[in-house]
Amino acid sequence: MKQNQDYKNAALAALKGNWPQALVATIIFLALAGIIFGPMEADNFRSIYGLAPIIPGYASFTFTLATIFIFYPLSVGYANSFRALLDTGDNRITSNTFSMGFGNWLHVSVGMLITYIYVVLWSLLFIIPGIIKVFSYAMTPFILVERPELSFNEAIDESRRLMDGHKFDYFYLMLSFIGWWILSILSLGIGFIWLMPYMETASAAFYADVKEEKGGGVLEGERVL
Repeated sequence: MKQNQDYKNAALAALKGNWPQALVATIIFLALAGIIFGPMEADNFRSIYGLAPIIPGYASFTFTLATIFIFYPLSVGYANSFRALLDTGDNRITSNTFSMGFGNWLHVSVGMLITYIYVVLWSLLFIIPGIIKVFSYAMTPFILVERPELSFNEAIDESRRLMDGHKFDYFYLMLSFIGWWILSILSLGIGFIWLMPYMETASAAFYADVKEEKGGGVLEGERVL
């Protein structure tokens, strides 16, 4: 495996000259996420001020559907748009976010929902197993798009196979951005517009590295859980 700085250097090289496209895509992504999660905030407002018994709380149900069928494919498309930038130099980041996320919309939505359910089930045992599974399944968004012929469970299994022995490596890569996280928070969140493309592209570089190391193919005869 490469070093963290190698993934970061690869990300910066891919983003060089493409920052305007990356920033526009990120702003659109965050704006749409704000619209999706807005109803949940409204539902919380009703609960805090004792209005829930008077005003029907449809927001939670709307939030759940929007998360599964809009935010999941949107986030998967966003991640894969930076994979495409890294792999092929395709800088149509905004259009790729939508085409890659919603091109196989139901497959991506249900695949991410199943992934989330598995993480929740592991978290019921204790928080640590849940965290471990988050990193074990971390490559699933890339696999759902890059290998659409795989079933949901096969895509998750493939992520488990690729991440076997590398979960801490990926955790360490994400942890290496902690300084940028602090700066982004201190900038009242504005810094995240730059940090998100940087992290997504570095994650794509990590995915390319584990694929190269372990080769293709999905584990046979294994259950996800």
